[in-house]
Amino acid sequence: MLDPDNFTPQQTQDGSFTFFSQEFNQAFHSHYGAKQESYLKFALPTQVQTVAKNGIVRILDVCYGLGYNTAAALEVIWQENPACVVEIMGLELNPEVPKAAINQHIFNDWDDKYRKILTELAFKHHLQTDCLQAKLLIGDARKSIQEVHQSGFQADAIFLDPFSPPQCPQLWTVEFIQNISFCLHQNGLLATYSCAAAVRTALLFAGLIIGSTTPVGRRTPGTIAAYPQEGEKKITEIYPLSLAETEHLQTRAAVPYRDPELSDHAEVIINRRQQEQQASSLEPTSRWRKRWD
Repeated sequence: MLDPDNFTPQQTQDGSFTFFSQEFNQAFHSHYGAKQESYLKFALPTQVQTVAKNGIVRILDVCYGLGYNTAAALEVIWQENPACVVEIMGLELNPEVPKAAINQHIFNDWDDKYRKILTELAFKHHLQTDCLQAKLLIGDARKSIQEVHQSGFQADAIFLDPFSPPQCPQLWTVEFIQNISFCLHQNGLLATYSCAAAVRTALLFAGLIIGSTTPVGRRTPGTIAAYPQEGEKKITEIYPLSLAETEHLQTRAAVPYRDPELSDHAEVIINRRQQEQQASSLEPTSRWRKRWD
Protein backbone atom coordinates (compact mmCIF):
# COMPACT_ATOMS: atom_id res chain seq x y z
CA MET A 1 0.00 0.00 0.00
CA LEU A 2 1.09 3.57 -0.58
CA ASP A 3 2.02 5.62 2.47
CA PRO A 4 -0.50 8.48 2.90
CA ASP A 5 2.50 10.83 3.21
CA ASN A 6 3.26 10.10 -0.44
CA PHE A 7 -0.09 11.40 -1.65
CA THR A 8 1.31 14.76 -2.64
CA PRO A 9 -0.48 16.15 -5.70
CA GLN A 10 1.83 16.86 -8.63
CA GLN A 11 0.62 19.32 -11.24
CA THR A 12 0.75 18.21 -14.88
CA GLN A 13 1.05 20.44 -17.92
CA ASP A 14 -2.70 20.79 -18.51
CA GLY A 15 -3.19 22.06 -14.95
CA SER A 16 -4.66 18.82 -13.57
CA PHE A 17 -2.98 16.91 -10.76
CA THR A 18 -1.71 13.35 -10.29
CA PHE A 19 0.15 11.34 -7.64
CA PHE A 20 3.52 9.59 -7.66
CA SER A 21 3.62 5.93 -6.63
CA GLN A 22 6.60 5.05 -4.45
CA GLU A 23 5.72 1.36 -4.81
CA PHE A 24 5.96 1.40 -8.61
CA ASN A 25 8.38 4.35 -8.80
CA GLN A 26 6.17 6.03 -11.35
CA ALA A 27 3.57 8.78 -11.62
CA PHE A 28 -0.04 7.72 -12.17
CA HIS A 29 -0.20 9.88 -15.33
CA SER A 30 2.14 11.45 -17.86
CA HIS A 31 3.51 14.93 -17.12
CA TYR A 32 1.59 16.16 -20.19
CA GLY A 33 -1.73 16.08 -18.41
CA ALA A 34 -3.73 13.65 -16.28
CA LYS A 35 -7.08 15.02 -17.43
CA GLN A 36 -6.18 15.27 -21.13
CA GLU A 37 -4.79 11.73 -21.08
CA SER A 38 -8.09 10.39 -19.76
CA TYR A 39 -10.02 11.93 -22.66
CA LEU A 40 -7.54 11.41 -25.48
CA LYS A 41 -6.16 7.99 -24.55
CA PHE A 42 -9.29 6.35 -23.17
CA ALA A 43 -12.74 7.98 -23.34
CA LEU A 44 -12.62 9.26 -26.93
CA PRO A 45 -10.78 6.38 -28.68
CA THR A 46 -13.26 3.87 -27.23
CA GLN A 47 -16.07 5.95 -28.79
CA VAL A 48 -18.23 5.95 -25.66
CA GLN A 49 -20.05 9.04 -26.93
CA THR A 50 -21.24 7.07 -29.97
CA VAL A 51 -22.36 4.11 -27.84
CA ALA A 52 -24.21 6.58 -25.58
CA LYS A 53 -26.72 7.19 -28.37
CA ASN A 54 -27.99 3.63 -27.78
CA GLY A 55 -28.99 4.58 -24.23
CA ILE A 56 -26.63 2.31 -22.28
CA VAL A 57 -22.83 2.09 -21.97
CA ARG A 58 -20.87 -0.50 -20.01
CA ILE A 59 -17.29 0.30 -18.99
CA LEU A 60 -14.53 -1.79 -17.44
CA ASP A 61 -11.91 0.50 -15.87
CA VAL A 62 -8.80 -1.61 -15.18
CA CYS A 63 -6.64 0.21 -12.61
CA TYR A 64 -9.16 2.84 -11.57
CA GLY A 65 -6.51 4.84 -9.68
CA LEU A 66 -7.58 8.41 -8.94
CA GLY A 67 -10.75 8.02 -11.04
CA TYR A 68 -9.90 10.24 -14.01
CA ASN A 69 -10.77 7.74 -16.75
CA THR A 70 -14.17 6.97 -15.26
CA ALA A 71 -14.91 10.68 -14.73
CA ALA A 72 -13.88 11.63 -18.28
CA ALA A 73 -16.00 8.84 -19.77
CA LEU A 74 -19.07 9.84 -17.76
CA GLU A 75 -18.70 13.46 -18.84
CA VAL A 76 -18.35 12.54 -22.54
CA ILE A 77 -21.30 10.11 -22.36
CA TRP A 78 -23.70 12.45 -20.57
CA GLN A 79 -22.79 15.39 -22.79
CA GLU A 80 -23.91 13.26 -25.72
CA ASN A 81 -26.96 11.73 -24.02
CA PRO A 82 -27.90 13.02 -20.54
CA ALA A 83 -30.36 10.13 -20.12
CA CYS A 84 -27.83 7.40 -20.95
CA VAL A 85 -27.53 4.61 -18.37
CA VAL A 86 -23.92 3.78 -17.51
CA GLU A 87 -22.63 0.62 -15.84
CA ILE A 88 -19.05 0.72 -14.56
CA MET A 89 -16.81 -1.97 -13.12
CA GLY A 90 -13.58 -0.53 -11.71
CA LEU A 91 -10.60 -2.62 -10.59
CA GLU A 92 -8.15 -1.08 -8.11
CA LEU A 93 -5.42 -2.59 -5.93
CA ASN A 94 -5.09 0.20 -3.37
CA PRO A 95 -8.30 1.74 -1.95
CA GLU A 96 -6.29 4.62 -0.48
CA VAL A 97 -5.57 6.08 -3.93
CA PRO A 98 -9.12 7.15 -4.89
CA LYS A 99 -9.73 8.30 -1.30
CA ALA A 100 -6.61 10.48 -1.41
CA ALA A 101 -7.74 12.00 -4.72
CA ILE A 102 -10.92 13.18 -3.00
CA ASN A 103 -9.21 14.26 0.23
CA GLN A 104 -6.58 16.21 -1.71
CA HIS A 105 -9.33 17.96 -3.73
CA ILE A 106 -7.94 16.73 -7.06
CA PHE A 107 -11.38 17.06 -8.71
CA ASN A 108 -12.36 20.44 -7.32
CA ASP A 109 -12.57 22.00 -10.79
CA TRP A 110 -15.01 19.31 -12.01
CA ASP A 111 -18.79 19.63 -11.86
CA ASP A 112 -20.30 18.75 -8.50
CA LYS A 113 -22.13 15.79 -10.09
CA TYR A 114 -18.86 14.04 -10.93
CA ARG A 115 -17.20 14.91 -7.62
CA LYS A 116 -20.10 13.28 -5.77
CA ILE A 117 -19.87 10.11 -7.89
CA LEU A 118 -16.09 9.81 -7.40
CA THR A 119 -16.45 10.44 -3.67
CA GLU A 120 -19.08 7.74 -3.31
CA LEU A 121 -16.97 5.25 -5.26
CA ALA A 122 -13.81 6.10 -3.34
CA PHE A 123 -15.34 5.63 0.10
CA LYS A 124 -18.18 3.14 -0.42
CA HIS A 125 -16.98 1.29 -3.55
CA HIS A 126 -20.46 1.19 -5.08
CA LEU A 127 -23.12 3.57 -6.29
CA GLN A 128 -26.55 3.21 -7.84
CA THR A 129 -28.69 6.00 -9.30
CA ASP A 130 -31.23 6.13 -12.12
CA CYS A 131 -28.44 6.64 -14.68
CA LEU A 132 -25.44 4.99 -13.06
CA GLN A 133 -24.55 1.63 -11.58
CA ALA A 134 -20.91 1.59 -10.52
CA LYS A 135 -18.80 -0.82 -8.52
CA LEU A 136 -15.16 -0.66 -7.45
CA LEU A 137 -13.54 -4.06 -6.85
CA ILE A 138 -10.57 -3.74 -4.49
CA GLY A 139 -7.67 -6.19 -4.66
CA ASP A 140 -5.36 -7.90 -7.14
CA ALA A 141 -6.89 -7.28 -10.59
CA ARG A 142 -5.82 -10.77 -11.66
CA LYS A 143 -8.40 -12.14 -9.24
CA SER A 144 -11.00 -9.38 -9.71
CA ILE A 145 -11.11 -9.82 -13.49
CA GLN A 146 -12.21 -13.41 -13.03
CA GLU A 147 -15.06 -12.21 -10.83
CA VAL A 148 -16.08 -9.70 -13.53
CA HIS A 149 -16.00 -12.42 -16.20
CA GLN A 150 -18.06 -14.83 -14.09
CA SER A 151 -20.68 -12.12 -13.57
CA GLY A 152 -21.27 -12.03 -17.33
CA PHE A 153 -20.28 -8.34 -17.63
CA GLN A 154 -19.63 -7.38 -21.26
CA ALA A 155 -17.97 -3.98 -21.67
CA ASP A 156 -18.50 -1.59 -24.57
CA ALA A 157 -15.27 0.11 -23.49
CA ILE A 158 -12.29 -1.22 -21.56
CA PHE A 159 -9.64 1.13 -20.17
CA LEU A 160 -6.40 -0.79 -19.60
CA ASP A 161 -4.32 1.58 -17.47
CA PRO A 162 -1.83 -0.17 -15.15
CA PHE A 163 1.65 1.13 -14.41
CA SER A 164 4.12 0.44 -17.23
CA PRO A 165 5.02 -3.15 -18.18
CA PRO A 166 8.55 -3.06 -16.69
CA GLN A 167 7.10 -1.79 -13.38
CA CYS A 168 3.90 -3.87 -13.27
CA PRO A 169 4.25 -6.83 -15.67
CA GLN A 170 1.53 -8.76 -13.77
CA LEU A 171 -1.20 -6.77 -15.56
CA TRP A 172 0.21 -7.03 -19.09
CA THR A 173 0.55 -10.80 -19.44
CA VAL A 174 -0.99 -13.05 -22.07
CA GLU A 175 -3.15 -14.67 -19.39
CA PHE A 176 -4.41 -11.45 -17.79
CA ILE A 177 -5.20 -9.82 -21.12
CA GLN A 178 -6.99 -13.00 -22.21
CA ASN A 179 -9.22 -12.66 -19.14
CA ILE A 180 -9.84 -9.02 -19.97
CA SER A 181 -10.83 -9.92 -23.54
CA PHE A 182 -13.49 -12.28 -22.15
CA CYS A 183 -15.18 -9.17 -20.69
CA LEU A 184 -15.11 -7.18 -23.96
CA HIS A 185 -18.36 -7.03 -25.91
CA GLN A 186 -18.13 -8.33 -29.49
CA ASN A 187 -18.52 -4.75 -30.73
CA GLY A 188 -16.57 -3.13 -27.89
CA LEU A 189 -13.23 -1.31 -27.92
CA LEU A 190 -10.27 -1.63 -25.56
CA ALA A 191 -7.81 1.26 -25.16
CA THR A 192 -4.44 1.51 -23.44
CA TYR A 193 -1.69 4.12 -23.38
CA SER A 194 0.96 1.44 -24.03
CA CYS A 195 2.39 0.65 -27.47
CA ALA A 196 4.85 -1.94 -26.13
CA ALA A 197 5.24 -4.81 -28.61
CA ALA A 198 4.85 -7.33 -25.76
CA VAL A 199 1.48 -5.80 -24.85
CA ARG A 200 0.31 -5.71 -28.46
CA THR A 201 1.32 -9.35 -28.90
CA ALA A 202 -0.75 -10.30 -25.83
CA LEU A 203 -3.75 -8.48 -27.33
CA LEU A 204 -3.27 -10.36 -30.61
CA PHE A 205 -3.00 -13.67 -28.71
CA ALA A 206 -6.38 -12.83 -27.14
CA GLY A 207 -7.94 -12.82 -30.62
CA LEU A 208 -8.14 -9.05 -30.95
CA ILE A 209 -7.02 -6.80 -33.80
CA ILE A 210 -5.01 -3.73 -32.89
CA GLY A 211 -4.49 -0.16 -34.01
CA SER A 212 -2.39 2.82 -33.03
CA THR A 213 -3.92 5.86 -31.30
CA THR A 214 -2.54 9.38 -31.60
CA PRO A 215 0.41 10.22 -29.32
CA VAL A 216 -0.63 12.40 -26.38
CA GLY A 217 2.16 14.52 -24.96
CA ARG A 218 4.83 11.99 -25.90
CA ARG A 219 6.45 10.48 -28.97
CA THR A 220 4.80 7.10 -28.67
CA PRO A 221 1.17 6.29 -29.53
CA GLY A 222 -1.33 4.27 -27.54
CA THR A 223 -3.11 1.11 -28.64
CA ILE A 224 -6.75 0.37 -29.46
CA ALA A 225 -8.09 -3.18 -29.81
CA ALA A 226 -11.30 -4.88 -30.87
CA TYR A 227 -12.62 -8.20 -32.06
CA PRO A 228 -12.46 -8.78 -35.84
CA GLN A 229 -15.46 -8.29 -38.16
CA GLU A 230 -17.52 -5.53 -36.53
CA GLY A 231 -14.50 -3.77 -35.09
CA GLU A 232 -12.13 -4.34 -38.00
CA LYS A 233 -13.07 -1.32 -40.07
CA LYS A 234 -13.04 0.91 -37.00
CA ILE A 235 -9.49 -0.18 -36.20
CA THR A 236 -7.75 -0.65 -39.53
CA GLU A 237 -9.10 2.50 -41.16
CA ILE A 238 -9.11 4.92 -38.25
CA TYR A 239 -6.07 3.66 -36.33
CA PRO A 240 -3.68 1.91 -38.78
CA LEU A 241 -0.31 0.61 -37.58
CA SER A 242 2.75 2.10 -39.29
CA LEU A 243 5.26 -0.14 -41.06
CA ALA A 244 7.71 0.40 -38.21
CA GLU A 245 5.10 -0.71 -35.66
CA THR A 246 4.23 -3.77 -37.71
CA GLU A 247 7.91 -4.76 -37.96
CA HIS A 248 8.32 -4.15 -34.22
CA LEU A 249 5.92 -7.04 -33.65
CA GLN A 250 8.43 -9.34 -35.38
CA THR A 251 11.27 -8.54 -32.96
CA ARG A 252 12.23 -9.92 -29.56
CA ALA A 253 10.50 -6.93 -27.96
CA ALA A 254 7.26 -8.66 -28.95
CA VAL A 255 7.91 -11.68 -26.73
CA PRO A 256 5.01 -11.29 -24.27
CA TYR A 257 4.90 -11.48 -20.50
CA ARG A 258 3.45 -14.74 -19.17
CA ASP A 259 1.88 -15.62 -15.82
CA PRO A 260 0.34 -19.09 -16.21
CA GLU A 261 -1.37 -19.22 -12.82
CA LEU A 262 -2.10 -15.47 -12.60
CA SER A 263 -0.21 -15.34 -9.32
CA ASP A 264 3.51 -14.79 -9.97
CA HIS A 265 5.56 -11.89 -8.60
CA ALA A 266 6.85 -9.25 -11.01
CA GLU A 267 10.45 -10.51 -10.87
CA VAL A 268 9.38 -14.04 -11.84
CA ILE A 269 7.35 -12.76 -14.79
CA ILE A 270 10.20 -10.54 -15.99
CA ASN A 271 12.78 -13.33 -15.69
CA ARG A 272 10.53 -15.75 -17.56
CA ARG A 273 10.21 -13.28 -20.44
CA GLN A 274 13.96 -12.59 -20.54
CA GLN A 275 14.68 -16.30 -20.83
CA GLU A 276 12.16 -16.63 -23.65
CA GLN A 277 13.70 -13.63 -25.43
CA GLN A 278 17.19 -15.12 -25.19
CA ALA A 279 15.96 -18.36 -26.75
CA SER A 280 13.93 -16.56 -29.45
CA SER A 281 14.77 -16.66 -33.15
CA LEU A 282 13.04 -13.30 -33.70
CA GLU A 283 15.07 -10.32 -34.89
CA PRO A 284 16.97 -8.45 -32.13
CA THR A 285 15.09 -5.28 -31.28
CA SER A 286 18.31 -3.23 -31.53
CA ARG A 287 18.54 -4.05 -35.24
CA TRP A 288 14.96 -2.89 -35.79
CA ARG A 289 15.69 0.30 -33.86
CA LYS A 290 18.70 1.14 -36.04
CA ARG A 291 16.49 0.86 -39.12
CA TRP A 292 13.83 3.21 -37.79
CA ASP A 293 15.58 5.71 -35.51
